[in-house]
Amino acid sequence: MSKKQKKNLTRILCSAILLAVAWLLPLEGFWRLLVFLVPYAVIGYDVLFSAVRNILHGQIFDENFLMALATVGAFFVADYPEAVAVMLFYQIGELFQSIAVGKSRKSIAALMDIRPDYANVLRNGEAVTVSPEEVEIGETILIKPGEKIPLDAVITSGETSVNNAALTGESLPVECRVGDTLISGSVNLNGVVEAKVKSVFSESTVSKILNLVENSASKKARSENFITKFAKYYTPCVVIAAVLLAVLPPLILKQSFAIWIERALTFLVVSCPCALVISVPLSFFGGIGGASKAGILIKGANYMEALSTVDTVVFDKTGTLTKGIFSVSAVYPQNCSESELLELAALAESYSSHPIAASVVKAYDGTLDKTKISDVQELAGRGIQATVNHKPVYVGSSNLMDAVGIKRKDGDTVGTTVHVAADGKYLGYLVIADEIKADAKSAIEKLKSIGVRKTVMLTGDADAVGRAVGETLGIDEMHTQMLPNDKVAVVEDLLQEKNPKHTLAFVGDGINDAPVLARADIGIAMGALGSDAAIEAADVVLMDDKPSKLVKAIEISKKTMRIVHQNIVFALLVKAIVLVFSAIGLAGMWLAVFADVGVMVIAVLNAMRTLKVSTVSR
Repeated sequence: MSKKQKKNLTRILCSAILLAVAWLLPLEGFWRLLVFLVPYAVIGYDVLFSAVRNILHGQIFDENFLMALATVGAFFVADYPEAVAVMLFYQIGELFQSIAVGKSRKSIAALMDIRPDYANVLRNGEAVTVSPEEVEIGETILIKPGEKIPLDAVITSGETSVNNAALTGESLPVECRVGDTLISGSVNLNGVVEAKVKSVFSESTVSKILNLVENSASKKARSENFITKFAKYYTPCVVIAAVLLAVLPPLILKQSFAIWIERALTFLVVSCPCALVISVPLSFFGGIGGASKAGILIKGANYMEALSTVDTVVFDKTGTLTKGIFSVSAVYPQNCSESELLELAALAESYSSHPIAASVVKAYDGTLDKTKISDVQELAGRGIQATVNHKPVYVGSSNLMDAVGIKRKDGDTVGTTVHVAADGKYLGYLVIADEIKADAKSAIEKLKSIGVRKTVMLTGDADAVGRAVGETLGIDEMHTQMLPNDKVAVVEDLLQEKNPKHTLAFVGDGINDAPVLARADIGIAMGALGSDAAIEAADVVLMDDKPSKLVKAIEISKKTMRIVHQNIVFALLVKAIVLVFSAIGLAGMWLAVFADVGVMVIAVLNAMRTLKVSTVSR
C-alpha cells in the first residue's frame, strides 16, 4: 500500500477500536454522545471537510454530502453506533477501492516502465550519457546488454537479441543484425550494438505508445457517460426523496418524526452511487491495462465498447493475413532474356518501398546502375512508371498495362503478376508469391466462434490470387484488384448493410490503409511495431503481426463489457430493493451499509477481473 493508504488503514483500525470501547462503556446522555464523537471524528473528519468545501464551491450533491448528512442526522436521532459504523464502513470501502485502482494501475505502470531513462550517444569518439530527448536524427547510439533501447534506430555495428515483450506481449527474443531496425522501449539482451537514430524521441515508437496509453482514460464509453449523467441527476433526486420521506408520512399518518427521519437517513446511506461511479471506470481501466500486457493498445473505453460489438471484420490481405514477404517465384520473358527482364523491372522498382518492389529488386542478383533511370513515378495500386535508358518503362498490374494501351499476357500461375513493358512493347511478366501467416486460418475460425458474423478480404492482387487466399482461409467475401479508394467504397457499402447495433472493424498493416482505418467504425492496425502511421491512424493497435491477437482483443472487450453490465445491474438492483425496504421500515442502517459499501466492494472485486488476461487466445 501507499503511504496515504497505510495512514487511512491506521485511522480505520483506531476508529474501530474506539467504537468498540464506546459501545462497551455504560454511559448515558451527553457522555455517551461524547465518546461516540471521538471515533466519528477520527474516521470522518475528511469526509465532513470535503462536504463543506464542495458545498462552498457549489458542488453539493456528491457522496461526501450524502455520508455527512446521513451520519450527522443519525447523531441527531441518537443512533450513535450506527452513525460511526456507517462512516467506518464507508472509509473501509474507499480504502478497498483505492487499493483496487492502484492494482489496476500497475498494468499500465508496467507498460510505462518501457520509457528509457538515458541514451549512450557517440560524440567525438566517446560514449556520452544523455537524456533520449537530447539525441538527434542521424546520431549513433551505443546500446549495451540489459539496457532499454532509447530510440528507434538501425543497427550499424554488432548483433544481438532483443526482448519486445513490453510492446508485443510475446516473450520470445528477436535476433537483430546490421541493417535491422531496433524499436525504442525494447530491451537489448546480450550483444553490444551501435545504431543510427531514425527519429527524435518525441516521434519514437515508445513515445507514441506512452502518449496513447496515458490519454486512453479521456475517451469515455457510452456506459461511463451514462453513469456520469445518472449520478448527476440521481443524487439530488434521492436527497429530495429522503426529505419528503422524513416530512410527509409523519404529517399525513400523524406518526413520530423520529421514526421517519431515521428511515430517511437510512434511505440516504443506501442511495450513495459509489458502486457505479467507481466500478464502471475501473472495469474499463483494468481492461485497457490488461490488454496492454498482451501487446494490444486500445486508445479509449469508447473503442473497447465498440470492439465488443464487432460482427463484421474487413481485412487487408498483404501484411495482415499474409506475411507480406514476397519473392519472385517465376519469370516469363517475351522478346528479351530472363536477365534483361529482371534487370529492367528491378531498375524501375528500385525507388519504391512497396514489398513487391523489394522482392523484384532482391530477385535480380546483379548490380543496378541507377544512373540509367529517371522520372520515377509510383502509381498507387497499379505499379511504376519510369524512364530507363531514355525509354518509357511500365512495371505493374494488368490495369496499368490496359491504361497505357499495351497488350499483355496473363499466366495461369497463382500469385501476383507483375507485367513489364518498355518503349511501347510488352516484354513479359514476373510472378510474385506471398505466404499466408501460420495462425491466419485458425484466427478466422475463432472470430466466427466468438460472434463475428461476416469476414471480408480486400486486396489489390489479381482475382485468382486473392480468391485462392480467401478460400484457403475461409473468408466469407473477397474483393480483388482494389485501389485504395475502392477499399473505402467497399467499406462504405458494408457499413450501410450492417445492423446499426453492431460495429464494423477494418484490420490493416497501417502502411497505406489510413483512409480505410479512419472510415471504419473501429480501425485496427496489425503488426504496428515501429509503424508511426498505424499507431496514429488506428483506434486499436496490435503490436505484433499475428491475426490471433485480433481474437484476443475482441475477447478482452467482451469480457470487460460483461463485467461492466454485471456491475450496473447488480448495483441498481440491490439499491432499488433496499431503498424500498428502508422507506417502509424493513431495512435498518446496517443493511443500508451493506447496500452501499458491500455492493461497492463486490462490484470493485468483479471489476478487477478485467486485469486477468492470458497472452494466448482460447
